[in-house]
Amino acid sequence: MAGDDDIESRGGRVKRNGYSNNNTSSSSAYASSSAYVIEDTDSQWTSWLVPMIVVANIAVFIVVMYVNNCPGHRHMRLVGKCLARFLGRFSFEPLRENPLFGPSSSTLKKLGALEWTEVVVKHQGWRLITCIWLHAGVIHLLANMLSLTFIGIRLEQQFGFVRVGIIYLLSGFGASVVSSLFIRNNISVGASGALFGLLGAMLSELITNWTIYTNKAAAFFTLLVIIAINLAIGILPHVDNFAHTGGFITGFLLGFVLLSRPQFGWLERQNLPAGTLIKSKYKPYQYVLWLVSLVLLVVGLTVALVMLFRGENGNDHCRWCRYLSCVSTSRWDCNGI
Repeated sequence: MAGDDDIESRGGRVKRNGYSNNNTSSSSAYASSSAYVIEDTDSQWTSWLVPMIVVANIAVFIVVMYVNNCPGHRHMRLVGKCLARFLGRFSFEPLRENPLFGPSSSTLKKLGALEWTEVVVKHQGWRLITCIWLHAGVIHLLANMLSLTFIGIRLEQQFGFVRVGIIYLLSGFGASVVSSLFIRNNISVGASGALFGLLGAMLSELITNWTIYTNKAAAFFTLLVIIAINLAIGILPHVDNFAHTGGFITGFLLGFVLLSRPQFGWLERQNLPAGTLIKSKYKPYQYVLWLVSLVLLVVGLTVALVMLFRGENGNDHCRWCRYLSCVSTSRWDCNGI
C-alpha cells in the first residue's frame, strides 16, 4: 500500500483542490469544474513525467511519418494523392486511406502496432507495449495528448511520477492484452487504453479515500457520467473499446493498490503529545480493497496472458462481449470490425 513519502521531487505544501481531468473525448468539460476538495493539506509533486510522455508520443509520431514517406510510395497507391504535399515525406496519406491525417496502416504495423497474428503466431509480444506509443494520425494524437495533459498532470502532482507512471504503463499493457483477446482482424494503436486506466484510477482513488473528500457525491457522479459517455463512444466502428475497457479495469484496480491516502490521525501524529494512541495508518476497508484489487489484478492479467498466447479467442468465452466494441445500426455495419 502507498506510504507517506515517495522518491519524487516535491514542491511546497499546498491545499489540494479538486481534479480537473478527463479522457479522450471530454477533457475541457471536466477540466472546467472543481469536482471535490480534500480536507487536509499535503505536499504536491512537480509534474515532469506526463510532459515527457507527451513529448515522447509527438516525437514517435514524427518518426512514424518520416518512415511512412507518403510521396515515396505514391506509385503503389490507387486511392489518391498525399495530403499536405508541401511537407515532403511527412505528408499524410489520402483521406480515403486514413481520415485522421496520418500514416498508412502498413507503416503502423511495421513499427509496432498491435495485431493478433504478429503477437501470438509470430511471438512478438513487445507489440503489447509499443502500440501504446503509436497513433493513427494528427487528430488521434492531439485528442489523446490533450486528454493526458488534463488527467495526468493533476494526478502526478497529487501522487508523484512513480505511481502515475506505473498506472499509465500497466493500464496500457492491460488494454493491449484485452484488445488482442477479442480483436483479430484489425490493428490497434494509441494511448487511449492507458488514459482510460488513469480515469479508472481516479474513480477508485475517490472510493478508497471517500472519507477525506468534500463534494464527494458530485465528484462521483461526474466521473461516472464521463466514463459512461466515453465507453458509449467506443461502440462506434473502428474504435477499440476492448482496449478502453481493459485499460479502465486495470487502472481501477491499480488505484486501490497505489492511491490510498493515510487517515488524518496518522498524518497529524507528529503534533500529538507523547504517549498519545495513534490511529492505524489506513482504515480497515482500505486494506481490504488493496488486497482484493491486487489479487484480482494479478490473477486477471495472468489468466488473460495465458489465454492470449494459447491462441484462444475471447469472443468464444463471451458471446455478448462484441457489443462492448461495436453495435450495428442502420448507418454502419460491425461485421469484419
